[in-house]
Amino acid sequence: MEVGPGVPGFPHGTPFDEFFEEFMGPRGLISPPVGPATSLGSGFVVDAEQGYVVTNAHVVRDADEIRVTFHDDTTVEAQVVGADDKTDIAVLKVPSEDKALQALAFGDSRTMRVGDWVLAIGNPFGLGGSVTAGIISARARDVGVGPYDDFLQTDAAINRGNSGGPVLSMDGQVVGVSTAIFSPSGGSIGIGFATPAEIAAPVVQQLLDYGHTRRGWIGVKVQSVDADMAASFGLDSARGALVAEVTPGGPAEAAGLKQGDIIVSFGGQAVGAMRDLPRMVAGAQIGAEATVVYWRDGAQYAAQVTLAELEKAEASGLLAERPTAAGLPEGGSAVLADLGVTVADITPTLRARYSLPEGLGGVVVTALDPARPLLATVLAEGDVVVEIARTPVTTAAQAASLVADARQAAPGAPVLLLI
Repeated sequence: MEVGPGVPGFPHGTPFDEFFEEFMGPRGLISPPVGPATSLGSGFVVDAEQGYVVTNAHVVRDADEIRVTFHDDTTVEAQVVGADDKTDIAVLKVPSEDKALQALAFGDSRTMRVGDWVLAIGNPFGLGGSVTAGIISARARDVGVGPYDDFLQTDAAINRGNSGGPVLSMDGQVVGVSTAIFSPSGGSIGIGFATPAEIAAPVVQQLLDYGHTRRGWIGVKVQSVDADMAASFGLDSARGALVAEVTPGGPAEAAGLKQGDIIVSFGGQAVGAMRDLPRMVAGAQIGAEATVVYWRDGAQYAAQVTLAELEKAEASGLLAERPTAAGLPEGGSAVLADLGVTVADITPTLRARYSLPEGLGGVVVTALDPARPLLATVLAEGDVVVEIARTPVTTAAQAASLVADARQAAPGAPVLLLI
């Protein structure tokens, strides 16, 4: 057996060799006992009488036991009232009969401006209550962690263990809930993100009222509209949300919306960018009608859509992938030389290689021209193209034909790919 300096060795095959293998491991190293995993986070009381505490959902996810320690070092057991992974907000309940709790109130995060001072309170690295100061560095940050990203960015030091702690305005109101940091080292480098109160407060209230969230849903999947896409649709500027898919049986289908429409307004509010629409729809009243203004074939139209509930749609399976159309040719590929993109029919082999859902049709991107580095900013190997020039595509050969037709009809104009 191998031993370290100063550690006696024994011949292989002796009883001592077997003893050390069993109790110290094959290299003579004592293995530490494996205990249950633990998670540290922060939180704040929002209802002192009922004992309700707000924290991050990821702090308490899959927890068998939750303990809350207050500033006076008293520790109590807590139960989860409800949690929402989409905004990373959770509500806990702690006993409040024998302890005087102090609650914080949510403020209006919409009034916070870049440069305003804030305080972040939390439990960094498990050290206990700490307060750091900073300013609002940016608003409406989308960092790609959820469908409703709209973070406040702050340079107040936020470290591991601060998750779920309050970010306070100078008048002591909660304007954000510490959620994430950007850090290559794991420690604070002055780039922290907080879920704004305008998103967190309604979620907390729904968790208290129902034990879960109740969000509006209209049954569309959308993607961004860039300048080239806007030009190909005849839209005056890059705005709105392009409908990539309409859910069969959903409210949008009933209202007449179709794949390829661009939603430019919802409920009287302009949709400036794709990411605005999910938040607008989620916050709309379930069962109410909303006016959806959309762009189709060079003209603007309006439709009345009745809001359904997202959670019920998820539970009923309405959001499951569509079945693939039968009879798709297998094995074809084509190089869209003019675009620098290679696409192929979705065969079982490619479906497995790129982990594509069984219900997904179209053609899959298998290669990008390395001489065109900008392609990688909008496309990636494994992306699936479902439409070219507003025409559904099912084979690589058809894709090549559609690109050629589009180039012939409008030389030099961008070709619209729906991903």
